[in-house]
Amino acid sequence: MKIKSIILGLAGSGLLLASCNDEISLVGPSIQPESDRITVWTDTFEVEASTIKLDSVYARTASGLLGQLYDPLYGNLKSDYICQFYCPDNYTFTHEPLNGQVDSMALFIMYNNGGYYGDSLAPMQAKVYEVTEPLDRNYYTNLDPADYCNLQNLIGEKTYTAYDQSISDSIRNITDTNDSLYYTPNVRIRINREIAQQLYDETVNNPTTFASQESFNNFFPGFYITTEFGTGSIIAVAQTSFYIYYRYTEQIGTDAEPRDTIMQAREQFNVTKEVIQMNQMQNENLEQLLAPSDEFMYIKSPSGVCTRFVIPARELKERINDDRILNNLKFSLQAKPQEDWLYAFEAPDDLLLLPEDSVKNFFEGRNINDGITSFNAQYSSSTRTYDFGNISNVLRTHWANNPEEDLVLLAIPVDVGRSTSSSYGQESTTITSVSNLLAPAGVKLKKDKESMTFVLVTSQYNDM
Repeated sequence: MKIKSIILGLAGSGLLLASCNDEISLVGPSIQPESDRITVWTDTFEVEASTIKLDSVYARTASGLLGQLYDPLYGNLKSDYICQFYCPDNYTFTHEPLNGQVDSMALFIMYNNGGYYGDSLAPMQAKVYEVTEPLDRNYYTNLDPADYCNLQNLIGEKTYTAYDQSISDSIRNITDTNDSLYYTPNVRIRINREIAQQLYDETVNNPTTFASQESFNNFFPGFYITTEFGTGSIIAVAQTSFYIYYRYTEQIGTDAEPRDTIMQAREQFNVTKEVIQMNQMQNENLEQLLAPSDEFMYIKSPSGVCTRFVIPARELKERINDDRILNNLKFSLQAKPQEDWLYAFEAPDDLLLLPEDSVKNFFEGRNINDGITSFNAQYSSSTRTYDFGNISNVLRTHWANNPEEDLVLLAIPVDVGRSTSSSYGQESTTITSVSNLLAPAGVKLKKDKESMTFVLVTSQYNDM
């Protein structure tokens, strides 16, 4: 790794620059006292960059993806999930079903208007399996559903399209959530009635099963929801719920003349943050992204590929003595234009840059980029860049802890939560959360010599 150094002299508040080639030059007014002079170095170096496959990502969430799609560049993506359902402590049915029998059960996979990727009219088939083994708190995306389910026991299926053409525009355009006709896009799957009946019978025969969430999970571990037919669309699941429908009798009328009337009711169970949802992401046909290249590197989400950078920290440390102050290491990435074919992936809105060995703790700890060892960059569509700003702090921290090793960083696509506040007429934005991006996205980044050449600026005060 060739590192070129340039020394600049600063006197007072003035900065004088001079051109130089391979030789080191010191620039500054000769009449300035040495005690007032600051010496500034600029060390130019190249970063080794590559595309690496992500085996899995941490995805602790009550939402997820369902479906499958293919992109000519970024390959195939299939996503499904296993979920538990929240049950209030000491739960009982609101009413006693007529003759102790429930009528039906349905699973609803709900998503927002436009909450899908790919071809909204591509026919897909969802299938539901009953979970038979208690779920682990494993929130990584490389799970094997066969470890938790009997995949020979199908309990529900439904063919659907992400955009339901049977819903009229007049209904779809209702925005008032209190309107009785308000429509939430969903996939409704009828589930075997026997499962609902078993659940009701358990409330009668063994009410202690519903004393806590843990005991309920042991009795009813959850569902595995997947697609086994069709490709072309993925829905971004916002909520998963199931309903048990039944009838009951209720006395109406007067005390003198009461009469029994058959009423209809339903019980609802939801996936919430209090229970476990395990998301599976399968990426295939990544050979083009992982092939060695001197020109490009790639990022694909979710749980696809990311970029890896090796900064020559050892060599830089050998050239820079302990008296120097690290001032600036500007780090940015240049993207190529996005592909223009139908349903092409969009570039991730945000990338997170952090040391490779800190990725696990960062996401499991639900951390936020601190500008010291982790940095966020938003994608600029006008310049096609991700600008992480000054990352010299991470090099300083690395030198303090691992001076004999090079610094290895990963750029990972993330979903960033932000809040905006206003004070004295000035608006400010604060990052409130950072998590792995669970949405189909991809970007091609430049890795030619010019793009992978960076400048480290350091300075030193002369001794009195």
